[in-house]
Parts: sequence; C-alpha cells; structure tokens
Amino acid sequence: MMENIPIRQFPDAPKEPQLSDRFSIRAVEELLLGKDLNEELHRHDFYLLLVLEKGAGTHEIDFISYEIKNHCLFLLRPGQVHQLQLKAGSTGYLLQFKTDFLYSHNSASQNHLTKLIQFSFYPFEDTGFIKIASLLAESLKEYKEKVKGYQEVLKANLSILLIELLRQRQDKTTPTVTGAPYAQEKLEAFLALIESHYTTHKQVAQYTELLHLSSYQLSAITKTLLNKTPSEIITEYILLEAKRQLLATSNQVSQIAYHLGYEDASYFIRFFKKHMGSSPEAFRQNSK
Repeated sequence: MMENIPIRQFPDAPKEPQLSDRFSIRAVEELLLGKDLNEELHRHDFYLLLVLEKGAGTHEIDFISYEIKNHCLFLLRPGQVHQLQLKAGSTGYLLQFKTDFLYSHNSASQNHLTKLIQFSFYPFEDTGFIKIASLLAESLKEYKEKVKGYQEVLKANLSILLIELLRQRQDKTTPTVTGAPYAQEKLEAFLALIESHYTTHKQVAQYTELLHLSSYQLSAITKTLLNKTPSEIITEYILLEAKRQLLATSNQVSQIAYHLGYEDASYFIRFFKKHMGSSPEAFRQNSK
C-alpha cells in the first residue's frame, strides 16, 4: 500500500470554527514555549509563511537548506516538503492559509502569490522588516480579538503583506526585459501545469498544446527567464517529486515509479540514475 508524505498542521494548531482550515496566525514564541522545535520531513496542503524577527536554526525546503537568521521570511506552497529546526528564543509569526481565503478578497492576490512562490527564502533590510512586522502584529491582534469584520481585515492585511513582499523583492532585482509580463505569465502557467500534470504529461509538446504556444516560443521564454529548456524544467520537477517520495516515505521504488506515472519501474530507475548519478535506492540510503 502506497504511503503518503505526512501532511501536517503545526503543533497544537488552534481550531477556529470560522477559519479552522483557511487561515491562522500565531506568535512563534507561543509555539516554542521556551523549547527547541524539531520537525521531521513533511508537507502541507496550505500556504505557510514563517516570519522571523529573531531566529536561529535551519530550515530545509525541498532539499535546500537555509540558515535561519534575524529578519527573514520563509514561504512554502502546498506540496513542498520541509524540515524545520528552530531554536528556543526565536520570535516572529507563523501564518497558514488556504488560497480560497486570500482570493475571495482580491483576485489580484493570486498573481502576487504566484510571483512570490518562486522563492522560498526572503531576507529583509531592517527598515523593510519593520513594515512587515507591524502588519503581522495588527493581524495577530485581529485574529485573537475577533472584533466584527476581523476576517475582512485579515484578508486585506494578507493582500498588503504580499504586495509589500513583492515591492521589496523587486527593489533588489534588476529591471525586467521588455515584454517580460507576458513571458512571466506564460512561464508561471507552464510551471503550474507541470505541477498538476507531471504524472501524465512528460513531453514538451503536451504542454505547448495546453499553453497554445509553439515549442520555439516556450523555449524562448524559459531560456530568457530561467536559462533552462522546457524539457529540463519538466525533468527537474519529476526528479524533485521523486526525491520527496524517496526521502519522506518508505515506499518501494516500484510504488514511487507508478505514483510518478511510470508503468515500468525499470524505466524510471534508468531515468533517475541518468540525471542523479545513482539509483533511487542508493540515493535514499546515501541521504539518510
């Protein structure tokens, strides 16, 4: 029987009847209660924002390890696997939300979130962090006090938070090339399609048909924005999900192959070995 990667709520997540599975915000110090937090590898079916005013530890997201520092933010989208070691004494905020909570307030927020989730880690300048922290402090107060209309305030604050994050991100990046908004939109659509179709669609032509683009157009977009071919991007995602399954579950390689859409496990093993330099089983053993 196929074992799923554990999907978890944060420890002792409060049950709110109105927002139980759509939005929550908590102070990090209330979660830690003076103790270190050590989580096993798991994934969520919601968005998670961990904003640290003061922090120490490590946060591994999709097998990339980040050192936790003061004034930083981690953003996880549903399906990503992560492992958090957070030291006692860390302070900040933890937000959890479902997309329908955010999008019901403002459809433009979907576009903001799509741009932001390309990065999991955001370091802040001191002045930039002050803006973020004041928004979160206000949101936590609204969430706890539940004065009439508080849900709308929480949605509005979340939308403002995403805009502020985008502004601070764009301040640090170089100006985009001409025509980038269209190219960016198509790239985001391509990445979203891979995430939802990778088990059945492994060929570039299948995606160009869905996107109503020629293979030349899609290649030009991915090369310009990511310096990768469409085929490389598809392969990278399949390998990422394979690694998630290998390291976060005890499923047999044949089960994982089938989960990834390979009828023939030996074909999957050859594919994995070609790109990773070792068999799936060896990769699993060497990563423990």
